[in-house]
Amino acid sequence: MPGLYIGSTSGYSGKNMIVMGLGLRFQKEGLSLGYMKPVGAIPIERDGRLGDEDAYFIQEVLGVSSDPARVTPVVVTHDFKVQAFNGRSDDHVTPIVEGYKEISEGKDLTLVGGSGSMYSGKYCGVDGVHLVKTLGVKAVVIDRFQKELNYDYLVVLKETLGDNLAGVILNDIPPSFMDEINTLIKPFLESKGVKVLGVIPKDPLMGTIKVNDLADRLGGKIISAHGKGEQPVESFLIGTMQVENFMTHFRRHRNSAVIVGGDRSDVQLVALEGECPCLVLTGNLYPNDIILTRSEVLGTPIIMVRDDTFTVAKKMEDILSRHKLREPAKIKHGAELVASHIDFDYLKKELGLE
Repeated sequence: MPGLYIGSTSGYSGKNMIVMGLGLRFQKEGLSLGYMKPVGAIPIERDGRLGDEDAYFIQEVLGVSSDPARVTPVVVTHDFKVQAFNGRSDDHVTPIVEGYKEISEGKDLTLVGGSGSMYSGKYCGVDGVHLVKTLGVKAVVIDRFQKELNYDYLVVLKETLGDNLAGVILNDIPPSFMDEINTLIKPFLESKGVKVLGVIPKDPLMGTIKVNDLADRLGGKIISAHGKGEQPVESFLIGTMQVENFMTHFRRHRNSAVIVGGDRSDVQLVALEGECPCLVLTGNLYPNDIILTRSEVLGTPIIMVRDDTFTVAKKMEDILSRHKLREPAKIKHGAELVASHIDFDYLKKELGLE
């Protein structure tokens, strides 16, 4: 039965969103699905059985279930890495092949979720390129826009995978770059034999995190407007500059959390009055009573953290790029994005489903 490997040019490119979006769409069309994630990077134990957190979650969304040892034959733990780097690594490919054979039995299509990039796992022989060839499945590779796209990487993958590469998906494309994609990048890639299956635009909802979750991830605590912890945060702005300069930047980034020192009440007040989604106060310093009062009146939560402003900003950047797709609203919206921006007719033809 046909299989489809969903990989990417780098980690955190949207593989889970694509897997769920494709799976839900194919199920809607009446196809029976199998799912596996050969290499798990987030070990978790359930009922005494080791598996991968993302794999468990995706199975729940798709309504499928299989033995964790088959779904994720390779779970990367610290001990696993030590053995691999010391040259004592076992044969990990055979269990993956056996797991795929069992899971795909009787299914119309089996989705195989990648981990990291297409070359992640090379050190122990379980990289995406090798698995695609070994399993004899088609591959879709996601390239997420992060300052630019990985054009060279995609062309090399086509040369490496040949007909096994069904196509690529360009994800998280900002509006300002869309014209260049359609007039320059897409034609270039397709001239090299790289089929662009879809271009998914940058979407504010998919990149948001709730204030409550943000506080937890930053290791901080909400000290005011506790009832507004469900508010979404799209991005962040650092308030270390003079008030006049900060106001200029803030007007352009209204939906940004403001990271500012606990002693900068001038910037804090401007951010509050400008209706920012939340304040993140650094240095473990409480704001004064005026700031706390305005926060409560305006319903703007304040998160207090121990770290300095620079450290918090680095953490925020990491959190917003890697925040997990867990909320029902995000899953539904992500599935709609995939359904409306990917060429399913072409993909089904490549998979022999028509």
